[in-house]
Amino acid sequence: MAESKFIKIENDGQVARIILDRPKHNVLDIPMMNELNTELEKIAADDELKCVVITGEGRSFCAGVEVGDHKPDNVDAMVATFNRIFELTNMIDIPIIAAVNGACLGGGMEVAIACDIVIASEKAIFGQPEIKLGFFPPYAALRLPELVGPAKAIEIVTTGQNYSAQESKDLGFVSQVASVEGFQEVIDKTVKQITMASPLIIRLNKRAVKRHIGTSFFQGVDLVSNYFLKTLMKTEDTLEGIAGFEEKRKPVWKNK
Repeated sequence: MAESKFIKIENDGQVARIILDRPKHNVLDIPMMNELNTELEKIAADDELKCVVITGEGRSFCAGVEVGDHKPDNVDAMVATFNRIFELTNMIDIPIIAAVNGACLGGGMEVAIACDIVIASEKAIFGQPEIKLGFFPPYAALRLPELVGPAKAIEIVTTGQNYSAQESKDLGFVSQVASVEGFQEVIDKTVKQITMASPLIIRLNKRAVKRHIGTSFFQGVDLVSNYFLKTLMKTEDTLEGIAGFEEKRKPVWKNK
């Protein structure tokens, strides 16, 4: 298998780290997106992993999608390859953290908001500037209304303005803002909190959150309660968690 040219991977068996690495600003083109999709497919198939971190090498997280790939000769392939990123992030059942260390614009912001948790350095900048080039951001048009409401979503995509890390947190699509010096420490702390748990139970928690989305309250209560009783309570790791608590010891997870 060919070695990735634009993506770096670190995988310790519990955490997979994807580093976007296409100088200067990690702009996504079709070959780079294909590499990213290959790694996301591997992650989706790995039942031992507990967490994914996506970040960018250098001063930017990702400054968007290559403008040249929007031309008529390339755009069909570009959109299909780009959409595959979001299909795969939606399929992955463990938390995905976007560690945003700088410019996070256009398609880069779309990748970030496709993640479950966005941790931003205080120097991070977010924005959907596609309107200035005569485009709209397709995934952001789908995802932003869920995160910030339709009115703010329309503001973001029609003004093309940039938002600071704190403004983005206030809007609701950034989870945590860290100082430049403390950025890695905050990421590491969040990863550590997640990876203390059973990989199976991590997956069941994320599925439980997503399971009821789009249903009525009463349907949601039934769905989540049945999932708790008929799936979660049948796992060895839930029983081990109870035993560990009662015996005042750390649980020994079996991923079953």
